[in-house]
Amino acid sequence: MKRLVTAAVLLLIAGAAQADNFTDAADRFRSASASAPFFDDAYGYAIFPRVAKAGFIVGGARGVGRVYVAGQPVGEATLTQLTLGFQAGAQANSQIIFFQDDRAFREFSEGGFEFGGQMNATVVTANAQAQASTQGSGATASGGRNDAKVAGGYYKGMAVFIITTGGLMLEASVGGQRFSYQPIAQE
Repeated sequence: MKRLVTAAVLLLIAGAAQADNFTDAADRFRSASASAPFFDDAYGYAIFPRVAKAGFIVGGARGVGRVYVAGQPVGEATLTQLTLGFQAGAQANSQIIFFQDDRAFREFSEGGFEFGGQMNATVVTANAQAQASTQGSGATASGGRNDAKVAGGYYKGMAVFIITTGGLMLEASVGGQRFSYQPIAQE
């Protein structure tokens, strides 16, 4: 098991090194067929170039992001997740949350807590995931670093896309996820 976790952490670091730039991450989502159309009509979005996740029974994830409205940066965001259940390994991904309108953006920027359950399997850059939470349910699949797939569209004014950048993880867990938002100081 130690070798499995060590290999997963090394893959996580390798994948994370390629996904630490906001512009590069946004370009990957713009080139993915499932998420590309959302850039044309979304009010704004929060992008997390690297979300690192690891767990063995108890797990956690964290990512730092930037929030855009009308193509301009308006704030910084942090994603924090704690999970409990069957889980072993580590993974990294890029995540983007599109806001359909101002109401959805305000809801996100007020921060909040989401409780849910998820099943996830990641091997290097291939990923399959199903989840159900207080924010809705969905299923995603990613076959490589430039794929973003999701079932459905906006739910309560938000649409989430994930591109797995690396790792090795199996998971069936329940947990909570929190977003914090800090506006950029206006000059």
